[in-house]
Amino acid sequence: MKEQKPLWTMGVLMLLVVATFFTINQWNQKQEKALADQKQELKNKNEKLSLEIERLQSTNEYLKDQPSAEQEKNGYHTWPEIEKNAEILVSESDGNFKKSWAMYLVKEAQRYEINPFLVYELLKVETGGTFDPKLVGPETKYGHAYGMSQFMKNTAPWIADMAGLPYEEELLFDPYYSMQLSLVYLDFLQNKYDDWDEALTAYHRGMGGLKEYKKENGHAESWYAKEIQKKAENHTAVVLAN
Repeated sequence: MKEQKPLWTMGVLMLLVVATFFTINQWNQKQEKALADQKQELKNKNEKLSLEIERLQSTNEYLKDQPSAEQEKNGYHTWPEIEKNAEILVSESDGNFKKSWAMYLVKEAQRYEINPFLVYELLKVETGGTFDPKLVGPETKYGHAYGMSQFMKNTAPWIADMAGLPYEEELLFDPYYSMQLSLVYLDFLQNKYDDWDEALTAYHRGMGGLKEYKKENGHAESWYAKEIQKKAENHTAVVLAN
């Protein structure tokens, strides 16, 4: 007859089995959590790597599309030159052309790839050297011309529309608005005629007036066009020399 183990021994064994099972289960859970954390960390790293690869590819594509000269056109590189040219305009005008106007003109002229000295000389001629933004020109059969750029009310609205700007008569006396219209109009005329003599004469006399001038003289080299271009070239030569 076999000797039976005491019931308490069986209980102890059962507790040991349960404890072992619980311990193994806890260990498995910790391992699963550690593995899940590793997978998540790896996933995060892969996502960051993918984003970095995408950024580098986009940057590379952008740089391939940008000539080295274009990369030099950001503000950090161009601002000193803009300020230098602006100071020339202020000095040349004996302070009549304000520094903020000059900075604006040089920066915007750069956008349209127009020589800022040419626009400055145009404004100088139009205002008689005063650069008065409130100037009202003498009466003509077409009416008065207004502001620093001397636009007439029959011309200014469609140029403002072309520039994507609102039009109100009082805006013609805003120097920045006036300069912007002059740049847009000059850009339009230069693209139309591909010749600065014609573009400037058309600015001064109107497109119809340009046709009449060419018919009478056989060319578009009006005093207005020649004077503005000559003085603008002189300014440019001084800048290049320095």
